[in-house]
Amino acid sequence: MKWRTQITDLEAYVPGKTIDEVKKQFGLDSIVKLASNENPFGYSPKVDEVLKNFHASFTLYPDGYATRLREEMAAFLGVSEKQLIFANGTDELIQIVSRSLLEPGKNTVMAAPTFSQYRHNAVIEGAEVREVPLKGGRHDLDAMLEQIDENTAIVWICSPNNPTGTYTTEKELTAFLDRVPEEVLVFLDEAYGEYVVADDYYDSLQLFRKYSNLIVSRTFSKIYGLASFRVGYGIANEAVIRGLEPVRPPFNTNVLGQMAAMAAIKDQDFIRECREKNRRGLQQFYDFCGRAGLFYYPSQTNFILIDFKCDSDKVFQFLLRHGYIVRSGKPLGFPTSVRVTVGTEEQNNGVIQKMGAFLKELPSVLQ
Repeated sequence: MKWRTQITDLEAYVPGKTIDEVKKQFGLDSIVKLASNENPFGYSPKVDEVLKNFHASFTLYPDGYATRLREEMAAFLGVSEKQLIFANGTDELIQIVSRSLLEPGKNTVMAAPTFSQYRHNAVIEGAEVREVPLKGGRHDLDAMLEQIDENTAIVWICSPNNPTGTYTTEKELTAFLDRVPEEVLVFLDEAYGEYVVADDYYDSLQLFRKYSNLIVSRTFSKIYGLASFRVGYGIANEAVIRGLEPVRPPFNTNVLGQMAAMAAIKDQDFIRECREKNRRGLQQFYDFCGRAGLFYYPSQTNFILIDFKCDSDKVFQFLLRHGYIVRSGKPLGFPTSVRVTVGTEEQNNGVIQKMGAFLKELPSVLQ
């Protein structure tokens, strides 16, 4: 096969272990998955109501323009329908943007560590990847600015950042955007934006109107609890959307996903409830880390990165054997930490108890 040279050393994305895999591997009856930052409280009951009453034919293609969803989202966000692009999750939107702007001879700037798909897609397109180390777990925007030159096509900002859970403030972001050349696209990934409670977080729906080179990315996979439906979207000025649309696959969002998303945005009480429960869950982990003397980054997301000061795979395997799936920090760029999704109060108490047991057994575990 005549494979592209860019992909010969590229590894496929490795998702967290499934519940069935762990049950089979360790002979367990009950498994709690806290690895992929899904919403433990599910999704709005309004979604079930809509899906139960679905009577259209599955033999027909979905609306490729997602017209009804587009109309609902535009009204909900207070934007023009032409300022939206829909995708098969945020992953596909990253792919669309990368394919549209990156090529050999171009470069792209991003933090490190951050969401892996920015780098992954840049490598596939043959672009130079310029990674800027996080500073205190946060984007070092000044250092990222220094990496921008006449060949830079995209700058990626994940806020809140995955895997640290940290965020960029309004003051920091606007100062950065003021200095980025107009021909460089800034991709602002807000996959976890609905979880943020910080007072100094920015309003991206105002920023994209001011900065013509800004695209804001959001998803229904996190707080909305619709990860299986794969619906993500971008918000940008009409010129940017027009440039991206020819690269978007023609039927990339499915009919059930479009319907579920429309129902989900109509239940903002559910979203507020999830956000409040998530904050209480994070406090459970903060309290545990305080008692155990473990470092963590204060999070504005539904996950927390905890440093156990040992091989993170050891922590991962220990918790796995006890029925808790978390994410080892090794592939995330934090080899002594684990990333844990905030679950229900009961789930949090359970994994915290097992983390405490791990710390007690730590000397023998490391032998």
